[in-house]
Amino acid sequence: MKKTAPSMDAWLKEAKAHESAPKIGMYLSHNGIVRQSAKAKVRYNEDGTKPVVGMVFSYDESKVSAVIEDTYRMDGIYYIRVWLNEGELQTGDDIMYVLIGGDIRPHVVDALQYLVGRVKNECVVETEIYGE
Repeated sequence: MKKTAPSMDAWLKEAKAHESAPKIGMYLSHNGIVRQSAKAKVRYNEDGTKPVVGMVFSYDESKVSAVIEDTYRMDGIYYIRVWLNEGELQTGDDIMYVLIGGDIRPHVVDALQYLVGRVKNECVVETEIYGE
């Protein structure tokens, strides 16, 4: 069942009040949404793809937790929060929110790419729904 997306403003406020805040010099966020262009079109440039009107989305919570734990082991990473939607989503709906806090920009950028990449490749199932 589709969930209500969190407030990034609230997340940042909570992160800045967290005990790790004095170590953090940067927060970086990610908001993935359901797009109209099919994955086959944007990733593999396949012609003739129909527009996406929605997606069925699910994830394995234990795998996501393991990825978060691994990301915390990266240099300079002190704060991570992840939210994933589920169910039947429509174009424009939120799929994922991530907030990562760390000491310096290169560490935080690397951690965000690492975490989002692993979640997308190892933890979720996305089935696009095509229109006419």
